[in-house]
Parts: sequence; structure tokens; C-alpha cells
Amino acid sequence: MTLAENHSRRTFCICCIAAAGAVAAGGWLTPSQAFAEARNIVDTIRDAAAHAPIKVHALRGDVSILEGSGGNVAVLSGRDGKLLVDAGITASRPKLLQSLNTIGRGPVTRLINSHWHFDHTDGNAWLNGEGAAIVAHANTRKHLLSAQRVEDWDYNFPTSPLAAVPSETVSAETTLKHGGATVVLRPYGAAHTDSDLSITFTEADVLHCGDTYWNGIYPFIDYSTGGSIDGMIKAADANLAAAGDRTIVVPGHGAPVSNRKELAVYRDMLSAIRDNVAKLKQQGRSVEEAIAAKPTTAFDSRFGQFLITPAFFTRLVYQGV
Repeated sequence: MTLAENHSRRTFCICCIAAAGAVAAGGWLTPSQAFAEARNIVDTIRDAAAHAPIKVHALRGDVSILEGSGGNVAVLSGRDGKLLVDAGITASRPKLLQSLNTIGRGPVTRLINSHWHFDHTDGNAWLNGEGAAIVAHANTRKHLLSAQRVEDWDYNFPTSPLAAVPSETVSAETTLKHGGATVVLRPYGAAHTDSDLSITFTEADVLHCGDTYWNGIYPFIDYSTGGSIDGMIKAADANLAAAGDRTIVVPGHGAPVSNRKELAVYRDMLSAIRDNVAKLKQQGRSVEEAIAAKPTTAFDSRFGQFLITPAFFTRLVYQGV
């Protein structure tokens, strides 16, 4: 697999930092080096998104995925215009609009944020300016209305402009109708963050999991805004309960077209590593000693080949057990 193919298949905003530092560092930055450069995260992501191609994946029932601008963006096209799940990065706007026009000429009239993180909400303001009403978890609105610090990125996000703030919020299961299609929003409870929603396109049988599911990659967990490893496992269980054998499962990051079988492997990985790390912590091992014990070894060949390395993921799990 080439570097370009790997980047496309495993989309994650932190990869932009590594790309920016590759020449100076003589290769890819380690996660600790990348996070040490966190003061430049936003500008680096915007610059990378301005140049990244957008790939369209047609799924089923007028639902498509746009890959290449932050998280995987879902699009439902119909007589009421387009409904988007997640807004991508603002610097991608021209390419996103071009890709959206290949799906249909209708305007974007509704936007759902799967959670509050920058790589899923950065495009909120311009999409709202185009006429999209923004819907999200109540905690997404709360986080965007005030400055937020993501400790593991060592970065402080400023308060978002009002145009980027959701005008409609949900805190319980909510059903929307869009162009005759049924869209169901379900809060997870605290998982990747405390603002996560799943989005189900009922007739198409497509489940967008946001960042509760990372396909083929160890996930990031944002403890700064309520995330936890136990919450991620509960969310994976909820996703499995919601998915059938024919369901197309869309992760927040990674290869954008997945299924229940791959989701089950991901869930089992989370649970096994959680138990391995918990045992080490209960034995009195420090986080560095837990990392040295390599509790992720059985899963590294499949999930540990990206910037959330086995060591960094062990660190994240250790915080929550």
C-alpha cells in the first residue's frame, strides 16, 4: 500500500500534523511528537484539507459518503435537498461542493453533527450560511458555545461563531423525516466524547457511528470532554445491536464502508485490550510499565499501523480503567 493510499484509507485529522513534520523530522512524527506540535493542529489540518481529494462512495438508497475532509461525511440526497452527517474541514469547501454537485443539484438544507470535534464541525458555519439547519447533541452545542481544551492534543479550541452552533439539539432518540426518508438519531452516552450520536438511515439500512467506531485503527478517546474506554465499549455494543447482516456501517475514521462483522472485531479488540490494561494497572504497574508489557500485541497488526500507536492507545485505555 502506498502512502497516498494509506492516508486515504485511514483518514484521521492528526495525520496532517505528521505529514507537515515529515520532512523536518526525516520521516513520520511519533504521536508524542505530533501532539507536542499541537499548537499548529488547526492550521495544519486546514492546509492539508485544502489539498486532499474528496472521494465519493455511493452506498444505498440515495446515501453516499464523502471521504477526505476530516471525518467521513454522509450525504442523503432527496426532494428536500441534501442532509449531511458532519461538516468536514472548511478548507475543503470548494472540493466538497464539487463532490456534492455530482450527487445532485439540491442545496444542503440540514446538517447533523455526530459530535463536537473540530474535524466534524469546522464546516458548520459556511454550511449554515448556505442554508443548512444544524442538529446535534445538546453537549455539542454546549462545547461549541465555549472554549474547549483537548488535553491529549495540548490544544485550546476557541468559542465557535454563532453560525457554527447547532440551532436544534437532541438528548434522546429522535426521528427526522427528510425527503421521505427516515433518519434516526440516538445519543450514546459518554463514549468518544460526551456528545456522540449515531445516525441511522432507516430505509437504506445505513448506520453512521461517528467516532465511536474507527475502522482498522486504534481510536482516539477524548477524556477532556467525557470520553472513556468503557463508554467506547458500550457504544460498540449499541452499534452491534443496531446493525444487521446487511447494514452498511460507516465509521468516523478509517475505510468508510464497513459492516457488522468488522464492527464486531473492533468491539472485541476494545474489550480485550481494556481487560489486559486493567489487570496490569490492578497489579500496580505504572503506565510506562503497562506499555512495556505490550497489552495490545494480539491486535497490533490490524489496528496499530497508524498514528494512534499501540503505546498511545495503551496510554488512553490506562486513563480509564
